[in-house]
Order: sequence, then structure tokens, then C-alpha cells
Amino acid sequence: MNDRYDTGDAGYGAAPYELVGYDEHGQPVYRQIPAQQAPPQQQPYDPYAQQGYGYDPYATGAGQQQTPAHDPYDTGQQPAAAPGYDPYGSGTPYDPYGTGTHRTATPYDPYGQTAPGGRQQPRGAEQTAYIPQQAGPADRGRHPGEHEADHAGPAGPGEPGGPEDGDRDYHTEQFAFVEDPDGDSEDVIDWLKFTENRTERREEARRRARARVVALVVVLALVAVGGVGWLWYAGKLPGLSSSGSGTGAGSTPVSAQKRDVIVVHLHNTGKGGTSTALLVDNTTTKQGTTVLLPNSLAVSGDDGTATTLAKSVDDDGASGTRDQLDTVLGTDIQGSWRLDTPYLQNLVDLVGNIDLDTNADVPDPAAKKKGTAPLVHQGRAQTLSGKMAVAYATYRAPGEAQNAQLERFGQVMQGVLRKLSSDPTAATTTVQTLAQILDPPLTDKDLGTFLARLADLAKGGDYRTALLPVQPDGTLTARTSDSVVKDILGGTAKSPDAGSAVRVSVQNATGVKDDTEKARVVLLNGGFTFLEGGTASATRTASKVLYADAADKANASDVAKTLGLPASAVAKGGVSSGADVSVVLGGDYKPSSS
Repeated sequence: MNDRYDTGDAGYGAAPYELVGYDEHGQPVYRQIPAQQAPPQQQPYDPYAQQGYGYDPYATGAGQQQTPAHDPYDTGQQPAAAPGYDPYGSGTPYDPYGTGTHRTATPYDPYGQTAPGGRQQPRGAEQTAYIPQQAGPADRGRHPGEHEADHAGPAGPGEPGGPEDGDRDYHTEQFAFVEDPDGDSEDVIDWLKFTENRTERREEARRRARARVVALVVVLALVAVGGVGWLWYAGKLPGLSSSGSGTGAGSTPVSAQKRDVIVVHLHNTGKGGTSTALLVDNTTTKQGTTVLLPNSLAVSGDDGTATTLAKSVDDDGASGTRDQLDTVLGTDIQGSWRLDTPYLQNLVDLVGNIDLDTNADVPDPAAKKKGTAPLVHQGRAQTLSGKMAVAYATYRAPGEAQNAQLERFGQVMQGVLRKLSSDPTAATTTVQTLAQILDPPLTDKDLGTFLARLADLAKGGDYRTALLPVQPDGTLTARTSDSVVKDILGGTAKSPDAGSAVRVSVQNATGVKDDTEKARVVLLNGGFTFLEGGTASATRTASKVLYADAADKANASDVAKTLGLPASAVAKGGVSSGADVSVVLGGDYKPSSS
């Protein structure tokens, strides 16, 4: 191991160097040989032993007679005969470095485990590496000879102060074995890379999960905001109504909301009398409403005098009544629909019957015997045919106010809308099948399209029925204007002067409760204003018609004639407060069959 090398072509200078040992990293350390000690030029290496010498793997000794054995490290030592390789240890031990030193007692020790004297040297780690010593800060600028002097052991043979070259000996102190740093191990590096990649994958998975959660929250927030915005726009948020102020459909001022309105007059062709309602489609709030109008509603006639809704329908017809309602309610009615009871019966049959909750047992108008089973039974979810629907819509029990019958008519109209098709074409076909003659400017197509929109609202639960409350004299109050006229119709009540119509107070002394309502209807149809006078504590046989002011004598005579009372019943006397004429009905009062 202390061989010499000619490193003149290896970058170390012109002079040869020789191996003197290994540093603590297991790297070889060289020493420059002085020029005077430089060995003679070595013969070229002949690996194939063409000159008759070389490595004899079978230890036959062939070629050992002519040429010295090959010295691979150019140490200059050329023994007379290089021993052959003895794989069974029977000959001279193998000397790979050609040192010429053959100690028979010392076996081949490539790792320097055996120290001089036979002591076993401690063995380093199984995986070691021989790393050339890198010059540290303290070694910079030093001559190679100075550097190797710090690491060289005792002077060997052939060196100054050492034994002869042939007797060189090496000590384990000249070698240092270091463990491979864990960071340089390929297994460790691969493990670190795997761990790092797995950590990165986990972090990436967490980032993706957080991104998905954030995206989900954003989507839910947008959906919630959109839903609330739609409810706000549609005016369906709790606490908001169509009568509010501000912006958006739900808070659009009622005066700015768009409405389509048609008035429908139900004519009872069997018993006489009419029932009137407004069908309202608020296209801004998407709300449909049936507004029931009592016959006692005071309206202005063509001559400017006050009259009732019932008299206006009979005298002025659909067109005149529509204009009068526009004036009183401050609304804009697009058309009038006259619906006679036979057409109502056909309409119900065409839509396939209707279902509603009835509030009374209705007798069959065609029944000739009392005690016959009712045509319509009181109860929930009753199915009514066309005939049953007409009987229920026009029925008024004895002693009931006209408003009770009017509310039944509203139930039937809403039941029809729930069964009518929401398709404009199909609804128009249904209207055309009725074969009605509509009052201009209303056409079959206009009515069918309008009813289809209301049908869609009724099926969706966005439909209601409201009764227009009026005072006994037929005028509207401020409360009425706010709850119905303003909120639903978007108009302003403009009742005619109540003094322009004769106000008649009626007290019932016949003993028949229904006579008051019958007298009321007759008076309203006659253009009078009806005032409820209550029921007398005792019955009377003769009726009386009283007036307080002589100027009202003629009016009293007209009232008696309208009620079918004799002229002898008219007399001057005290009248009820707020009335022009007071009537006390007696046994001689015979109400009309209508």
C-alpha cells in the first residue's frame, strides 16, 4: 500500500508521488518523492503476459523465470519472483501491492483489523467509504508534503527515518473508517423523497378540501340570497305586503302596481236579482282576488243622482254600471261579463264539477214537496255539479243578509277557477263552448286568457276572496278604502253624497225575520238607501210609512208603492235618526217572490 506512482500526467507536477496512507475519511494520501529518489522508468504493463510473465491464476509458476512480477502501483520494488495466486493458502500469501513483505504469520488483512502484535483492531461500520481528505481551512496554502505529514503514521521503509522499502509496515492508525452519512444513502434519500411527496399530497388534499368547502359555502350563500331576493321581489317575505312603500315588487306602492280587472254580473234567471263581483289580477304582486260588491253599494246614476248597484245593473246595464263603479272605486275596469245562471251551470259542467266547503244545506229549487233531501249538503270538500253550483251560488236562507248569498257566489267562482285550464288556448276554448254573447269590448280570447291567468294563481294558492264592506246607507268608510279599495283595487273611494238618495229605515214587526231582508232588496233595487231599523218587540197587523218633513211626503209615498203597501199607510210622524223615511212592517206586508 505504500506504492509509488508517476503522477506527472495526473496534474500533481513533474515529480512522482507515492501512497503513504489514508486519512480519517478513508481517502489515499500521497507524498512527493524527491527527484534523487525517483525510481527508474517502469516497463509497460502487459496484462496478457505476452513477455512470459504475469498473473498465473493457477499458481503454476509459468513465466516466473524470465520477468519479474507485475507491480500495478509502480512502487519500484521488483522481487526476483512474484509468487502466484494460491487460492487454497498452501503457498506464499498473496501480496497484491508487491511490497515484498511476506509474513507467514500474518494473514491477508485488507481492512487493517489486526494491529501489530496480533491485537484485533476494532472494526468500523459494515458500509464504509474511502473519501479523499478535503483540505480544510488550516490546510489551505500548505505543500502536499506538509499535508500528508499530518496524517502519515510512523515512517515506513524507504522513507527518511523509516525502515527499508522492502520492510515497510503499515499501522491501523494510518487508516480511518467513517460511516456513510444517512443523508447520502440512496435508501434514506428515497425514503425522504417518499415522505416529502406524501406530505405534499396530504397538504394538497387539505387545500382542495378547503377550496371545496369554501366553494360550497359561497354557492349556498348565493342560493340563499337569491331566494330571499326573489321572495322580496315577489312580495312574499313575512312582514311585507303589497301595500308597502319602497322598491321591489313586494313593496311597490299600490298606486303603481298593475292590475287587470273585469266585472262579472250573475243574473238569476229563475228568481230574479243579480250578484256582482270584480275579478282582479295583480300582475305586479302575482295575486288574484275576487272582490264581492254588495247590491246596496251607492253609485252615481247617469243623471248624477245617487242610486244602488243593483238598480244600476237593471237600469243602466253593464256598460253604465262599469263606468259608475270606476267613479266610486277609483279603479279601471277593462270589461264586463254577464253570466246568467244557465251559463254558470254549463261552465261548471265543462270544467268537470267543482269542490268546495259548503256552509248550508241547499234545498232543490225544483222540489215540490217539503222535507225533500237537500240538493247540496253542508260539509267539507263537497263536489258540486253545474246544477248544484247554481243552487248554492244563489241561495239565501230565511233571515240572511244578501252578503251571505254573495259570499257563496264567490266560493263558486273560485272553485271554477281552480278547475279551469291554466292554458290560455284551452281556457278560450271553454269560453267559446259556452256560446255566450259578450258585451264589447270583451272578446272570447280576452276573457279566456284572463281567466287562465287567474286559474294559475288559484291553483298555486295565490288567490283570495274579499267582501267590500259598506255602511247601511251604501257609502264607503275610510276603513273600507284602506282594506279593499286601496290595497286590492289600488283606487280611492268616492262615494256619492248620501243626501242625494232617500234614506229609508226599516223596522220589522211582522214576526217573520226574513221580511227585513226582502224589503231591503226591494228598496235597494228601487234606488233607495236602506237603513237597518231592527225588529219590533211586538208584531203589528198594519204597516206604517212615516215622514217628518213635508218635503219628504212624496218620497214616503214612493217607498210605500215600492214595498207594495197601501197609500193609507203613509203618515207624518217621527223618523229614525239619519233617515228621511221610516217604515214599520206589519202583517199586511206581502214581499215579492223575487
